[in-house]
Amino acid sequence: MEKRRLSDSVADDIMTLIAIEKRFLPGEKLPNENELSQELGISRTTLREAVRILATNGVLEIRRGKGTFVRDEVIIDGQGGLETLAQVRANARDLYEMRLIFEPEAAYLAAVRASDEEIRRILALGEKIETEIQDKSDRTGAERAFHKAIAKATHNEFMNRLMPVIYQAVDKGVRLSEEKEKAVSDTVTDHKLIMEFLEKRNPEGARNAMRIHILHAISELGIG
Repeated sequence: MEKRRLSDSVADDIMTLIAIEKRFLPGEKLPNENELSQELGISRTTLREAVRILATNGVLEIRRGKGTFVRDEVIIDGQGGLETLAQVRANARDLYEMRLIFEPEAAYLAAVRASDEEIRRILALGEKIETEIQDKSDRTGAERAFHKAIAKATHNEFMNRLMPVIYQAVDKGVRLSEEKEKAVSDTVTDHKLIMEFLEKRNPEGARNAMRIHILHAISELGIG
């Protein structure tokens, strides 16, 4: 039992090297057993057990005759957590279902209730997202701000309380879309449509445009 607890602790140490210290990135090979066990001050047997734990959890991949690698599919989030691409997709599916329930209605209410200044801010943020996409820079912050501005414009306190969930969905969506050109181009087109209906104060149009936007994302990101 003591040995099991030690191997769990070593697994956590290796996770720290990967997720926090960024010593080993997705796809990279870990040092050989002798080097890593000496660095961590443990036996090779304990190291093997820790590696087996991480391999079982989808973090590491043991390639016979080649060594141990951080899995290519592992994604490191902003808080130093680890997820496989499959986990991101599964989580994103549930989060996007929540978006589909709430965000079209948020767009409807924003078209009805937003002040002129709030509409201007939404439009400015939509343009910022397009610019960041063209520049191939990280648009996560602008995406968060865009959807928050729409929720805020509903003037519904509880809609705003849903933003942490929306942020999670946005973050995962941006992450999954990085190598999907059509998903990125759809984002620009869909945002323009949402912005157009909001600017025209057309609630039904805004609701439908937001629904189409989220359905496009679900389809293009392969999370349906």
